[in-house]
Amino acid sequence: MGLPMSDPTAWATAMNNLGMAPMGMTGQPLLPDFDPALGMMTGIPPINPMMPGLGIVPPPIPPDMPAVKEIIHCKSCTLFPPNPHLPPPATRERPPGCKTVFVGGLPENGTEQIIMEVFEQCGEVIAIRKSKKHFCHIRFAEEFMVDKALYLSGYRIRLGSSTDKKDTGRLHVDFAQARDDLYEWECKQRMLAREERHRRRLEEERFRPPSPPPVVHYSDHECSVVAEKLKDDTKFLEAIQTLLTWIERGEVNRRTANNFYSMIQSANSHIRRLVNEKAAHEKEMEEAKEKFKLALSGILVQFEQIVAVYHSASKQKAWDHFTKAQRKNISVWCKQAEEIRNIHNDELMGIRREEEMEMSDEEIEDPSEMKETEESALVSQVEALKEENDSLRWQLDAYRNEVELLKQEQGKASRDEDTTKEQQMKLLQQALQGMQKHLLKVQDECKKREAELEKVREDKLKIEALLENLKEQESSASRVCVCSQEKECPVEKTLSNSPVKSEREVLLVGIISTFLHVHPFGASIEYICSYLQRLDSKICTAEVEVLMTRLQNTFRQELSGVGASLEKRWKFCGFDGLKMT
Repeated sequence: MGLPMSDPTAWATAMNNLGMAPMGMTGQPLLPDFDPALGMMTGIPPINPMMPGLGIVPPPIPPDMPAVKEIIHCKSCTLFPPNPHLPPPATRERPPGCKTVFVGGLPENGTEQIIMEVFEQCGEVIAIRKSKKHFCHIRFAEEFMVDKALYLSGYRIRLGSSTDKKDTGRLHVDFAQARDDLYEWECKQRMLAREERHRRRLEEERFRPPSPPPVVHYSDHECSVVAEKLKDDTKFLEAIQTLLTWIERGEVNRRTANNFYSMIQSANSHIRRLVNEKAAHEKEMEEAKEKFKLALSGILVQFEQIVAVYHSASKQKAWDHFTKAQRKNISVWCKQAEEIRNIHNDELMGIRREEEMEMSDEEIEDPSEMKETEESALVSQVEALKEENDSLRWQLDAYRNEVELLKQEQGKASRDEDTTKEQQMKLLQQALQGMQKHLLKVQDECKKREAELEKVREDKLKIEALLENLKEQESSASRVCVCSQEKECPVEKTLSNSPVKSEREVLLVGIISTFLHVHPFGASIEYICSYLQRLDSKICTAEVEVLMTRLQNTFRQELSGVGASLEKRWKFCGFDGLKMT
């Protein structure tokens, strides 16, 4: 190398502090344990990668371990270390992404080649901007090279062996703020932010629930498809969601009202299927209870046999032949078995007690009241079926009117509209056929309900005959009771023969008469019931309608409107009925 090396150990120490592998005269490494990947000796902690741009500033050297700086020899200059007792040179705050250093105190005769020779040991130098006032700015390729360059701050530099003032100087190395460094750092931060946003977006998309499928727009074809799906149990949920969306969107108008009514009617018929399904599940639950009860009784029988074995073993004949340990085990086993048997027995007795209570509650109920409730339920069902039958007839009339209108318009329309009219005709005919089939079914159900109602009435008459026989027997037994019953008999007969059966119905008749007297043009049954339910929420529509039907001389039902807009209205005719009676 042609350089004076008075102290090769000092040269190796200085080169190692700069992070460079020191080489000898023959090109062999002076320190075999130098790690070039870390840029320092093995055992010295590497630079923390979390400094600005890379991370924070490396941890300071502990005060009990003073940093030893040695003389550094270069080709054209020599660097002498500062006084180790002096405080370290001050530096400014490190700018983010700093790769540029300020170097002051250069010799007057210093050139860029000398500066490059000194600082290229710290790393790859990209650019040197030298000023005439003995300072320069050096930009490195990486941020960690700046920390190596700061190590040279405070060194005295001497060019060659000259002692001239112009050939000497004291280096001052500090962080410099450069636009290029800040721009690269900001680009890097933006790239990291984009990566973070992309990562978060991927995480959110991964945990986001899938969006529901879009609902199709309303059309005649889609309407027919949804109507078919409503009749299928497996596709009912999808179809009812589509129907709800169409209604909320406002697809119902005068032209599509009948289609929507038929779909709503199909949804209403699904209630019966749900009730049947619930009844099937309840039946399965009852069967499971029976199986559990049988299994529990079988387990109790086995426990009884096991306890009997223990008791027989505890008798004098067998007990004397067992050892003390065996006797102890048998007594413990017997106690455990008896406890478990008692627990299971209590559980079984509780199940039987609940069943007996349920049976007793059912027996307490009066059979005549049950018959009356069943009769009223059947009457209400018959009335509901009649109303449904009437509404279906009105819909059929409306469909016939629409078919006639379409036929008239078909003769006047052009050839382009023929295909659409034919499709509408087909749809209307299909709907008409479906309504006719449904009407026939409703009529059959109405006949069945009426037959059941007649059977219930016959049963009621039989029960009343039995009750009368019992009353006659009681009257013959006690004469005093006969006299009291004869006095009360006319009142009961008048009450039984009158259409009003209780004081509550008398109050209802008075309130309804007052309400209808204020409405001379009549009111619908729903309007009347909404008014009554404000006074008593337990009043039902079927009860009010049955009461008004019985009082034909006080209330009269009339039909108002034309075609599909027909409506039943009740009117007060008490004054006319008074004259007739």
